[in-house]
Amino acid sequence: MKKPKLIAYWICTVLIALFIGSGGLAQVLRLPQNVEGMTALGYPVHFIVLLGVWKVLGALTLLAPGLRLVKEWAYFGIFVDLSGAIVAAAANGGAAFHILAPAVLIGVLVASWALRPESRRWPVWS
Repeated sequence: MKKPKLIAYWICTVLIALFIGSGGLAQVLRLPQNVEGMTALGYPVHFIVLLGVWKVLGALTLLAPGLRLVKEWAYFGIFVDLSGAIVAAAANGGAAFHILAPAVLIGVLVASWALRPESRRWPVWS
């Protein structure tokens, strides 16, 4: 893998892990601002904590070596989370930022997935 592509992969991956992981940790810790925002969208507190745990695990999985199949699921789960955030914000009349921010993160997530080195890809059989 060429060095610029590898550098771009790690920048995208670390950004996603940072944003998703820190947001997940805030949900696990039930920080008031996170709980207020999520309950305003209609989510119960127990779901917020569960979602936070999965976000933290997904972020750690993207950074960990190996775990190729689990990484594929982590990418998918993070995509579902971010696209769900867009739909929930739009359906509840959220500010443009609450729609645009997850959309931008989806772009960074897709870039991380597309740029990942062979050692982090699930093998494809012909």
